[in-house]
Amino acid sequence: CVVRNCPQAKKAPQFVASFAFNWFAHQMCDQRNSPSAGGGGWSPAPEDQQPWLQLTLRDRLEVTAISTQGRWGSEHWVRRYQLLYSDTGHNWRQYRHESVLWTFTGNRDADSEIHHKLPHSIRTRFLRLVPLQGSPRGGAGLRVELYGCAYKSDVADFDGRSALLYRFNQKSMSTAKDVISLRFRSQQAEGVLVHGAGQKGDFITLELQQGKLVLQLNLDDAKLLSRGGLTSVSLGSLLDDDHWHSVLIERFNKQVNFTLDHHTQHFRTQGQEDTLELDYEISFGGIPLPGKPGTFLKENFHGCLENLYCNGVNVIDQAKRRKPQIFSGNVTFQCSETQPVAVTFHSSDSFLILPINLGMETFSLRLQIRTWNAESLIFHATLDQELQPLILCLHLNDGQLLLALHAQTQTIIPVGSRINDGQWHSVGLDIKDQQIFLSVDRQRPVSADIGLRVISHKNSAMLTLGGCPESLNGTGCESCSPMGFQGCMRLIFVNNHPVDLLQVQQGMLGNYNQLDFDVCSIQDRCTPSFCEHGGQCYQSWSQLYCNCSGTGYTGATCHNPIYRQSCEAYWKTGRPSGTYSIDVDGSGPLEPTLVNCSMTVDRAWTVVSHNQTQLIKVRGSTLQSPYTWTLNYTLPLNHLRNLVTTSDHCQQEVVYHCRRSRLFDNWDGTPLSWWVDRDGEKRTYWGGFLPGVQQCSCSLEGNCMDMNYFCNCDADRDTWVNDTGLLSYKDHLPMKEIFIGDTNRTDSEAAFQIGLLLCHGDRYLWNSASFYQGPLYFHIPSLQSDLSVDISFYFKTSSSSGVFLENKGQQDFIRLELSSPSSVTFIFDVGDGPINLTLMSPEPLNDRQWHYVQVDRNVKEALLQVDNLTPQIYGAPHEGHVHLQLSTTLFLGGTASRQRGFQGCLRALTLNGLSLDLEERAKTTPGVSVGCPGHCNSDSVCLNQGRCVEERNSYACDCSHSAHTGPHCRTAVSAAFESSSSVTFNFEERSSRGRSESSKPSPARTEVRRTRDRITFGFMTRHAPAVLLLAQTHTQRYMAILLAKNGSLHIKYHLDQGRGSDMFSPKCSNLANEQLHWIHLNREGLDVSVQVGYFLSIVVSNATSQHSAHIFCVAEADFLDPEITRAGFIGCLTSVQYNEAAPLKDALLNHRSSRVRVSGRLSESSCGTHSTPNVFSTTHSLPGNRAKEPLKEAAHNESALIGGEAAPVVERDRSEVTLKLT
Repeated sequence: CVVRNCPQAKKAPQFVASFAFNWFAHQMCDQRNSPSAGGGGWSPAPEDQQPWLQLTLRDRLEVTAISTQGRWGSEHWVRRYQLLYSDTGHNWRQYRHESVLWTFTGNRDADSEIHHKLPHSIRTRFLRLVPLQGSPRGGAGLRVELYGCAYKSDVADFDGRSALLYRFNQKSMSTAKDVISLRFRSQQAEGVLVHGAGQKGDFITLELQQGKLVLQLNLDDAKLLSRGGLTSVSLGSLLDDDHWHSVLIERFNKQVNFTLDHHTQHFRTQGQEDTLELDYEISFGGIPLPGKPGTFLKENFHGCLENLYCNGVNVIDQAKRRKPQIFSGNVTFQCSETQPVAVTFHSSDSFLILPINLGMETFSLRLQIRTWNAESLIFHATLDQELQPLILCLHLNDGQLLLALHAQTQTIIPVGSRINDGQWHSVGLDIKDQQIFLSVDRQRPVSADIGLRVISHKNSAMLTLGGCPESLNGTGCESCSPMGFQGCMRLIFVNNHPVDLLQVQQGMLGNYNQLDFDVCSIQDRCTPSFCEHGGQCYQSWSQLYCNCSGTGYTGATCHNPIYRQSCEAYWKTGRPSGTYSIDVDGSGPLEPTLVNCSMTVDRAWTVVSHNQTQLIKVRGSTLQSPYTWTLNYTLPLNHLRNLVTTSDHCQQEVVYHCRRSRLFDNWDGTPLSWWVDRDGEKRTYWGGFLPGVQQCSCSLEGNCMDMNYFCNCDADRDTWVNDTGLLSYKDHLPMKEIFIGDTNRTDSEAAFQIGLLLCHGDRYLWNSASFYQGPLYFHIPSLQSDLSVDISFYFKTSSSSGVFLENKGQQDFIRLELSSPSSVTFIFDVGDGPINLTLMSPEPLNDRQWHYVQVDRNVKEALLQVDNLTPQIYGAPHEGHVHLQLSTTLFLGGTASRQRGFQGCLRALTLNGLSLDLEERAKTTPGVSVGCPGHCNSDSVCLNQGRCVEERNSYACDCSHSAHTGPHCRTAVSAAFESSSSVTFNFEERSSRGRSESSKPSPARTEVRRTRDRITFGFMTRHAPAVLLLAQTHTQRYMAILLAKNGSLHIKYHLDQGRGSDMFSPKCSNLANEQLHWIHLNREGLDVSVQVGYFLSIVVSNATSQHSAHIFCVAEADFLDPEITRAGFIGCLTSVQYNEAAPLKDALLNHRSSRVRVSGRLSESSCGTHSTPNVFSTTHSLPGNRAKEPLKEAAHNESALIGGEAAPVVERDRSEVTLKLT
């Protein structure tokens, strides 16, 4: 139903405004749309800095919509506003949708009516409208009308010692289907809401645990619990907020739908049984002990339940009518209204100043706090003593409470841990008898001697909570903690007297800045977690962070893979044969895996082994009882399927020997032996022949021993023959099982050997299509882009502009286009207005050469990358929309309006890790042709970051940004260094110009610029200690890669001018052993990794810092540690690459370059052959202000990684960066 609340005066809501002297606080329903009524509406007083309008609805109403107008006959209206609601007039809750603080669009004039249907209805008695932006001419003013239905409910109040028992008509009840629904609200983080159990061990329990709702369900006997029959699922967080939450549990056999506040989790119960058998009763509010009323097994629920239904029975209604099936112990049927007033410190600049009157040489403070921040100031106070002031400072340090006392000496008292877990924590401070006592929660107080007495006097002292105002500069407050408090406080008692926060709000007590009263707006940004691929989510008050360590992924939400997708990709970077981690589906759901890569001159083979590569002999099998062998591969089946699909070619050799053992029956052709493909389908062809034809390789090659048969084994000879061949039809690879059936006759025998799975090539890298005839496009299903999306491809064109792709929803959209001959633009809208990322290239992009484009968007940021230019990155607002909801077809090569279509070539298109077959789609799209004209195609080979360049009759490899030379950038450049030799390289980073724009300005929307560092080189030496590479900025910050005296690798860095240098030493063996070793150092955003050798297994995240930690290449420095400056390098360096710079190559081959300076003797050399070093990996975190991650040993063989929790910013000098190899 839709009911306007106030067509009649008796139904008109009562109004309360935020300031005592508001203008026009009339009954607004009488003036809506009525010019004759005069100046109807409401406007706040000019001096009201935080205005709001409160509507009291008398009875609870389910509000479904709201309409607003400006104040009649004036220049006053509200352009944007937010809503808060409450059942009691206290403890307000912000209106949110999908966890986003919802902002409503208001009016543009005084008379137009703006109507909003709420995305989800709210049930409330009180509603507050908070104007965010008023009329630019007259300020805020409005008339308002609500729409909704009267809401009736049955409620029961539980005091922590009460329960409702619903008793069955029979002794026990066994159900295959259950439906339980209820609404609850509570101030307690623990408590049982529902419990039922059976004698055999079945039970169901719904309870609050640390503010989360946990459902535990067991359908099996108690004896089977140890086998995994118990199912436990949790939803939500911070549910002790004393707001209503809706719960629905639906079970049918083993399938369960568990819903909390519109969030549903579907799951299947563990174990074998599918019915729930309960005895006697089911309890609500606690788990009573049999025969002992009022005693409970677990902490009881303290709060209110509403509309409690159990399998269609209204339990509370039955209890109110005293039905015999319901036993109600100490339950009342009206919710208690006792709610403490909370205050939110939403900024680090927020503070609350309170006067305190000192008692007789005593002082006490009690309060409760709730926060996510590990570092913050709780309070500061200066108390008089006999000789000098006593300064008290309580702050959080790494989640622990520290009380600092400054008098004649300084005393530090630590107490508690993990106070920043988002839960309410009680803090108590007492000073009496020259002693101070500090306690947290129920822990035993920690005490310390002050040695002096607090003086009682008439003048009040001041207590500062949350932050340090400028007026307290010089009092020591600012030195207590660098961060102000962000979080909630409540139940503040000073000298055992409660602080009335509503008086503070009204200006009658104390002083404050940037506080929200009567609301705790804490959020759990990690429930649900937006971190992907197993990344660990943690948060501050306003930001979520993802620790990607050990996941194989990087980026703000652990979305981007750090491993390459194939051996082919490693081969193109010049890597030798070895074992590598690959990520076959990029950012997709499949985790990285280890494979063997065999590198040859012209290709790279991916080698996948299995559990049996030896020859197996078979005897005594029949068609009815065949011999069976199942192949277990080193890669999971999904990885194998993806690997085979994306490769150009795959093969698997089947060696099959036979003696009087046939593959097919000679009479009717019935297969006597067969194999099963990856999808479980039976296959009867052998060797490389076409599928579906029962023949062997010898038939294809025309060399069978007996031409009357298609297989050598079918000739049924008494001697050993073979039907060995290659299986190469990719849709059936790899082989999963083999069945041998005809070895039960006299002297009958067979022997088989299944080879390794071998694949090479990347079928999508050069998969391309040409758009040349007018506005044409591909229709592709809409992107699955709700929380994250990544798109990458290559293009070449001579056109000045054109849309690469576009995908729309009802409001949200993304569009990627060539916006000018030298710029690419990524535009998207997730509900906060269009965001425009444009990257400008210093060189034309319509030069008919291939250019690479990559875009990423997640809940934290959006990125645009073109070639190797510095990416453009947009940081998402803290309170913005996160869901990108696209529903229409994705248009590739144009738009739905057929305007501004792209003309040119596209290739290697990947959407969310999935490669699209452009050539196959081009075959069925008129005007779009398969492939792309030119000589840079799958036959062109440019390695080691060499770039393929189109020429008139052929192609050439541009090796200018590679550390290699030669026609295909294959030849490594190496040099021999003496003790006095060094190379210094000055370069200006190749940069891009770009901009990030939004449709409307917001202080939360800041553009974040992030660079990526890639350092790669090989070295060979027998001398240690030695400096291999030194990186430094002109601000006296550096990073050095060096060998210690024992030949182990050390990474030393000085990134913070306020602290000393740090060092990480991976546990590698002696690298000064005259063998060639490779170092690969990568940094993307806040993730830094160092790889020694072939494998890269873990990346360490620096996500807690809100800045990037830049690592740079090198310059001479007089301020470096003597240990670094004294150590030279004697040996060979090869293939030195820093991003696009090749300093060693320039030093040897480009003698006229002004960027290179060579000291000492430097000569070209060969660093010998590749060798495989011993491999080990560890994880390390940079020291910093925030929580530190311990050193961990990784599971793989070889890699060392650096990273940190709070690495400071190293500013890049854009004009000059220098590199020194010594």
